[in-house]
Amino acid sequence: MNKQDIAIVALLVALLFGWMHFQNKNARERAAAWERQQAAIAAENQNAAISAEGAESASFSSGGEGSASGLSSESGAVPRAAEAPASAPAEPEEPALPEETAILDNGELRVVISTKGAAISSATLAGYRQTIEKDSPDLTFNYGETKALGLAGLPGADTDADFTIISSTATSAVFSRTLPGGATLTRSFSLLPDYQIALEESIAAGDTEFAVPETSLSLGSLVRQSRGNTSILSVDNFPAAAPGGKAPKVLHWERKRLLPKLFTGGSSAGGGCAGAPDGAQFPVSASQSSAEPQQWVAIKTRFFANVLAADSAGFTVTANRSLERGPLLVESVAASMRIPAATVPAGQTATRSCRLYIGPKKLSVLRKFAPGSADIMEFGMSKWLCVILLPILNGLNAIFHNYGVAIIVLTIMVRLVFWPLTRKSNESMKKMGAIQPQIKAIQEKFKGDPQKLQQETMKLYRDNHVNPMSSCLPMLIQIPVFIALFVVLRTATELRFAPFLWIRDLSEPENLLAGAIPGVPALNILPFLMAGTMFLQSKLTPSMGDPAQQKMMMWMMPLMMFFMFYSMPSALLLYWSVSQFLAVIQLLRQRKSRQAEAAVAVGADGVIEGEAMTRQERRRREREEGGANQ
Repeated sequence: MNKQDIAIVALLVALLFGWMHFQNKNARERAAAWERQQAAIAAENQNAAISAEGAESASFSSGGEGSASGLSSESGAVPRAAEAPASAPAEPEEPALPEETAILDNGELRVVISTKGAAISSATLAGYRQTIEKDSPDLTFNYGETKALGLAGLPGADTDADFTIISSTATSAVFSRTLPGGATLTRSFSLLPDYQIALEESIAAGDTEFAVPETSLSLGSLVRQSRGNTSILSVDNFPAAAPGGKAPKVLHWERKRLLPKLFTGGSSAGGGCAGAPDGAQFPVSASQSSAEPQQWVAIKTRFFANVLAADSAGFTVTANRSLERGPLLVESVAASMRIPAATVPAGQTATRSCRLYIGPKKLSVLRKFAPGSADIMEFGMSKWLCVILLPILNGLNAIFHNYGVAIIVLTIMVRLVFWPLTRKSNESMKKMGAIQPQIKAIQEKFKGDPQKLQQETMKLYRDNHVNPMSSCLPMLIQIPVFIALFVVLRTATELRFAPFLWIRDLSEPENLLAGAIPGVPALNILPFLMAGTMFLQSKLTPSMGDPAQQKMMMWMMPLMMFFMFYSMPSALLLYWSVSQFLAVIQLLRQRKSRQAEAAVAVGADGVIEGEAMTRQERRRREREEGGANQ
């Protein structure tokens, strides 16, 4: 790369950062405009509601013709549809019963089941703190109106219907309700190991057959958290079959961008950064349904998931946009699975069952839940390696009782495995750097004859025992390992709130002195260590190309990686910094070894024959000299 190319690359990098800053500024301006627009609409609606309330009060107080039946049709209002004709007596409403709850607890999961709808109103995970503070209570998911395992679509048994608790123990409870038509619905809940809840529903028909329409079971809802890297909401679904008889695959909505998929049907219309929608024209809530049968459906955050496995006739996903944090954020997400219709013959009972998982995204427990449920971890193409590295990381933590130490030990183990390959790569690069002047001379001599140029270059490689691919192969082999470690350290629930030295949470940036430094949201030390070790590694790595290009990359790469990874989780930066520190030690050892070998290889006149001479080359030289003396 010549100086002109370097200038072009530098200009492109500067333009890239400038464009990103410009787009972010535009996005902030659009978000502010959207908030102002929503505030104006809300104020206008409030004024209109106040005016309408005043007009309605005046109409009722006048005692006129419209006072008993609402506003007259001449006023432009629609008569109230809820009012029955005078000739039809109003059907008496069933009096509401006070809410009762059954609490099930097996030591790892605690659920509260309400008699309103016989559904789960909250779930608490033992051992997982709500906040980073040591005295924080256990993490609780409050589902509000979207109760988990809530039933919808069955007349007389919606989420507000009153059920009766038939029996309740520490880990099971039975609820019952009589439905219109004389049938009896019974819902039996049981807590199972590994954060699972089993639900069995039975419908006993009366004297006539009972038609059960298509109903739906809710997974509950998850709300966006305030913490940076934990504020991820996504959806997964696993179809029962795939087109063409192929094996079905888990579909991850986050990869297809959850918000555009729901609110724009997957299009990117609406402008914004990189074609992303600005959200000003979107509804506050949006849903998307599928009639394809599913094996399971999941809603999840970065560390936790609700997964429902049932006999499915399809599913529906509903999301609400944020009204306070910006128009392009999903504030909450909910989902439900649709259950096929059925008919219960007179005097008989039909049953159906399902299982719900409410717990952490831990590979060891998710893989036990249902076929394909381990893919909720989203390991991607490096799954085969992640399922090896994650248990090793957990095993090391069981030994050292600290995930920071476990990451360091795992990094050392990976480096030791690749130590011979890395050493061979560095030696090959050193040899390639030594013959670069000869390669340039051959290129200049045979620049008009490509075939001869290739022949002479390969001859030079053979004469100097150099394999140009040997310097690249070890690096290529390590790339899958690096990617797998990156994914594991990014997604491992085990790292949530895990401390190490000055780091309070390895799953988040260090966030030291937050707000104390003007213009800096927080201070992170590990990015500086990462950039420094990267610079040392580049400086010590044998050069095999243009020195000017090597010098530019030595400064540019650490600087770019510093800004790109400044807000990354501390676990990733800890791994990378330790890995590069070990690489620096290896390079220093190799340099010291070469210097010691060169000091021994001294000619008769006392002049060192070459610092780059390896042990194998020295032995070959000694054999050649011994043969000549004979």
